[in-house]
Amino acid sequence: MAESTTQQPPAEFKKPKLDLSNAEWQSSSQGTGDVQIAFVEGYIAMRDGRNPEGPSLVFTPAEWRAFVLGARDGEFDLT
Repeated sequence: MAESTTQQPPAEFKKPKLDLSNAEWQSSSQGTGDVQIAFVEGYIAMRDGRNPEGPSLVFTPAEWRAFVLGARDGEFDLT
């Protein structure tokens, strides 16, 4: 039997399972996307507003900052 190559992050990097049922989702007033974010228990959750029952990404504050700064610097531009 082959060994699994999937690695689990160390315990200190695991994020809790957040209850997002009462989250106050916010949408940007600029742009055309339907991305929504919510601040819950010290974390930032992000979801597709067109599919609110779908999965959400959960960021620590440091991860969120890196994501936002990368987006501002064009790190994710596809052109």
